Amino acid sequence: MLYRFLFIVFLILVGIPPLVEAKVQSKAIAYTYGETTFEGFLAWDDSIKGQRPGILVVHEWWGLNDYARSRAEQIAGLGYVAFAVDMYGDGKVTTHPEKASEWSKMTTSNVEDWLGKAQEGLNVLQADPKVDPNRLAAIGYCFGGATVMQLVYGGAPVKGVVSFHGSLPLPPKANPVTTSAKVLIAHGDADPFLTSAHIQQFKGALDKAGIDWQMTLYGGARHSFTNPSANQFGMKALQYHKQADQRSWKHMQHFFDELFQ
Repeated sequence: MLYRFLFIVFLILVGIPPLVEAKVQSKAIAYTYGETTFEGFLAWDDSIKGQRPGILVVHEWWGLNDYARSRAEQIAGLGYVAFAVDMYGDGKVTTHPEKASEWSKMTTSNVEDWLGKAQEGLNVLQADPKVDPNRLAAIGYCFGGATVMQLVYGGAPVKGVVSFHGSLPLPPKANPVTTSAKVLIAHGDADPFLTSAHIQQFKGALDKAGIDWQMTLYGGARHSFTNPSANQFGMKALQYHKQADQRSWKHMQHFFDELFQ
């Protein structure tokens, strides 16, 4: 420790600033939407000065759990400010598929309210002084992947979104989609929740809407392939796939480089 201290003193004396170790900080942020209280999770690297892009992170159908928070911290480690939004409110988190399905369906049954909750989380992120309000993006997992697509359809001020094993909802038929947001879909080719017919319909709908999209399929990957805990939920359709997880994370980083260049 003494040698380290003396070395830092030497650097200061000769005019060389010592290296500042990057450290990801985080905090919970409470906010309201309608009459419900929500609590999101903000993460950032405190060694970075000035504003930087903000990334909204939308959880799986389990709720805002440790996995979603860990992804926010990873995003912060890449140099962004990340905000893991709470889509259910009141601290609701579960490990039971039946309850998760109930909460997810309750949220998605009202598209306007679904979009409103996601947009409110984006507002919290955009208002943070560390965030460049003109450089925003969103990523989502499973239920969250469908949610970030709703942000695109609703014209939210995001430059792009990434859907990891999302359910890929179709654009609304009633209102035309007007957006310049780009879309990256990371999908497991062995995911049993989506048929090939639906995927083709989804692609066609994005083309018709004039959306700039790209999709990467990962061979052998099932649903929830990014979540190391996926095998613990007792559902055969869910399985962690390390290679697909690592590859999709790299693809996301390249996508962000394009968005924020």
